[in-house]
Amino acid sequence: MEHTAQTGHHQQHDQGSGHGQGPGHGQGPGHGPASWATAAQATLHCLTGCAVGEVLGMVVGTAAGWGNLPTTLLAIVLAFFFGYSLTMRGVLRAGVDLRTAIRVALAADTLSIAVMELIDNGVILVWPSAMDATLGDALFWISLAVSLVIAFAVTTPVNRWTIGRGKGHAVVHQYHH
Repeated sequence: MEHTAQTGHHQQHDQGSGHGQGPGHGQGPGHGPASWATAAQATLHCLTGCAVGEVLGMVVGTAAGWGNLPTTLLAIVLAFFFGYSLTMRGVLRAGVDLRTAIRVALAADTLSIAVMELIDNGVILVWPSAMDATLGDALFWISLAVSLVIAFAVTTPVNRWTIGRGKGHAVVHQYHH
């Protein structure tokens, strides 16, 4: 977080969009280090969609008595669906067509969601007994919450890196008003 003071002028929503960034970054306009605050905000946006999908998938699969593999696959599919949907909602509000909104969501969120899902599901996989916990077990909810926190911590630097290069969540910022 101490690096934020050095890059404080990068904390606006125009991060990575080519606006408001001066020369001296060596990568051309719109590129340069993103602030930790910007990266955390993008990751939190991603985490929201992922968490909704993960929780819904785990609850549905567990309640239906499905095995670990189909439950996990459903949770991952729903995490991507809700992650992309949240981004598309904002982009569609900016007045773009559905095809453009889909392209923006795919470009903005795919790496972030993939990293988040890999870490999130990896933590649950290696957590003793977490894969066998049921909805009534505290372990189910605790392991899910901890896995999402760890996924957030790992994904934030990834998002900082991609935003700083004008990629990932940076492509969404041109649609924010």
